Amino acid sequence: MQLQEILYSQGFGTRRVCAGLIQQGRVQVYSSPSDNEPLTVTDASAQVQETGLRFTVQGVPWEYHEHAYLMLHKPAGTECSQKPSTYPAIYSLLPSALRQRPQKGPVQGVQAVGRLDQDTTGLLLLTDDGKFIHRLNSPRHHVPKVYEVTTKHPLDAQQVQRLLDGVVLDDDPTPVRAAACEAVAEHHLRLTLTEGKYHQVKRMLAAVSNRVEGLHRSQIGSLLLPADLAPGQWRWLGVAELQAVGYVPA
Repeated sequence: MQLQEILYSQGFGTRRVCAGLIQQGRVQVYSSPSDNEPLTVTDASAQVQETGLRFTVQGVPWEYHEHAYLMLHKPAGTECSQKPSTYPAIYSLLPSALRQRPQKGPVQGVQAVGRLDQDTTGLLLLTDDGKFIHRLNSPRHHVPKVYEVTTKHPLDAQQVQRLLDGVVLDDDPTPVRAAACEAVAEHHLRLTLTEGKYHQVKRMLAAVSNRVEGLHRSQIGSLLLPADLAPGQWRWLGVAELQAVGYVPA
């Protein structure tokens, strides 16, 4: 693939911008995965092998990824929206290249796989792979998501059992059940859901006469939020981590 096409596919600007970066000597390419010294390439049409490719753009190191699969530790006070209304968007926490990766639709860049409320923290996945989004969001796949809930009122066994048996939300006569539910402490509930409805955790707790004071997503599938990933930080997902959420890229 031509080097300018590589840069374009990774979100470094239009083809013309990418060609200009290369011609101005701002792009360096590692000749092999084990190479420690990159070479400056000034020919925008130079052919490079994309598999395992590492390069720098204006001094910033990058690796080629056909699709972007990311995890983000979402901090409180951020919105999972491209057009936030009150709080900063989660996308402002990402490098511009990830926000500009070309897409066929009108919205460019990676997209959140589902949403967390502005005051909810924890594990959030992002991608530019539509199949990945569908796989994780589809209710028929039943991908479990684990939430750590801080409650206003003390928990009791009856509330836990009602959440397991199913509660009726105000806009849906079909009971919504927790896949798993455990009172970890007097005000700490660990709740596992396999579907996602609007404000679901908050509405489920309200249905059992309690209230959510804090909400944190700690796990998706068998993928745990890493302890060393601080709020606001992100990282690429590896093959094993994709498999942990039940997805194998084509």
